[in-house]
This record gives sequence, structure tokens and C-alpha cells, in this order.
Amino acid sequence: MIKKFKEIYAYREMIFSLVKRDLKGRYKGSILGFLWTFINPLLQLAVYTMVFSTIMRSGIEDYYLFLFVALIPWIFFSTSVAGGAGCIWSQQEMVKKIYFPREVLPISFVTSQFVNMLLCFIVIFLVLIVSGKGLNPAAILCLPIIMIVEYILALGIALIVSAVTVYIRDLEYILGIITMAWQFLSPVMYSIEQVPEQLHGIFNLNPMSHVIVAYRDILYYGKIPEIQTLLNATILGVVLLILGGLVFNSLQKHFAEEL
Repeated sequence: MIKKFKEIYAYREMIFSLVKRDLKGRYKGSILGFLWTFINPLLQLAVYTMVFSTIMRSGIEDYYLFLFVALIPWIFFSTSVAGGAGCIWSQQEMVKKIYFPREVLPISFVTSQFVNMLLCFIVIFLVLIVSGKGLNPAAILCLPIIMIVEYILALGIALIVSAVTVYIRDLEYILGIITMAWQFLSPVMYSIEQVPEQLHGIFNLNPMSHVIVAYRDILYYGKIPEIQTLLNATILGVVLLILGGLVFNSLQKHFAEEL
């Protein structure tokens, strides 16, 4: 395991290069260019806010803020999972022709999505300040922790789905449906308190439940998340990262043959 980490670290310049290329090329040729990084989540926010504040009234104060602080992290996670599935397949020529740790590809993809999320957090902070909600400095100190936990979680799952997709191409398309269902089974558009008590056990098995609750505690409620919430999220994230590494390492042996 340590040897693998050292090998990946040795290729850090390649990771940085791939992240930079992805960020530059994502909206190349579009009129608004990099502004789509902010426009996409804002448009989603507008639609969800209209539905749950006007049509299906949620009864939650400042619902747009309640939703926004959870929606941005969710977009990062879902994009990392659904989009990360094809990151090996889309670079098949590189995989077949040159040697490098194959983990570099999902790492660079998830990292580029993470950078996008960080940029969107600039908008979140501005909205919180302008709205009068403000920021709790003590709570904000916990923000990097939950961000790292979510990154680890997203990377663990991306390692699994990217490796499996090499063998089962349909998974890339199935994941679009899975992530959509996953969003509705996570407290993104509603409060965890609205979940029936008998279902709390199932929701606790969903790592994104703990992540979303922590983000919302920090940014919407302006309080330090409960230690148990951070601990649950961290444990599930680390377990999935280790599992992802093991699955990826096992399946990558025959990538060249399958691509």
C-alpha cells in the first residue's frame, strides 16, 4: 500500500497536468466559458427552490440557502461518481500505450471536480454574507475536514466504478439513474429530521447523509457539526477508499486487454 502511494506521488505532476487540462478544456468553445461552473448549480438551485418553496412548500426558513449549501457538495459527489465511471475508458489510448499508475486518471478527474466545487463555494460564502445569515468562524474551521472526507468518499467510489466500467460499459449509463435516486435518498432537498424514525438506520448507512448534514450544520445553521456525524462520515469515507483501491488494483491488471 505504501509503495502504491509513493508511486502515485511520483506522478503528481501528471495529475496536476490532467486536472489543469480538464479545467481548461471543459467549456472550451462555449460563449460563457468558465462561467458555466457557477451558472449550472445556480440554475439547478432556481428550479429546486421554485418547486419546494412555491409548488411543494417545504416550510423551511430561507429554503434557498438550506438547499444551496447541500446542492453544491452533492453536484461534486454525483459528477465524480457518474462522470468518473468513464475516465479510464475515455483515455484508453494513453492506457494502452504508456505506463503510469492507472489510479492517476480517477484521481485527476475527481480532483478537477473538487476544484470546481471550491470555486462554487466562493458564491456560497457571498450569498450567506449578503443574505445576512453570516458565517460562524468556529464552524468554518470544520469545513476543510468535511471537504476532505467527501473527497475521499468520492474518490473511493470513482476508483470502483471507473475500473468496473472498463469491463461493463453499461455501468456508465446506469450510474446516471443511480445518482439521481441517490440524491432523493440523501437529505439534500429536505431535512434529516423529516425522515421517519424507522428509516434512520438506512439513512445512516448512506455516507452522503452524514456529509450533507455536516455541511448544513456548518453553513446553514452556523454550528460545529456533531463529532458523531464527522466520525461516521470519516469512517465510511476511509472504508470506501480502501475498498476502491483494492477493487481497482485487482481489476486494472487486464485493462489493456479489455480496452
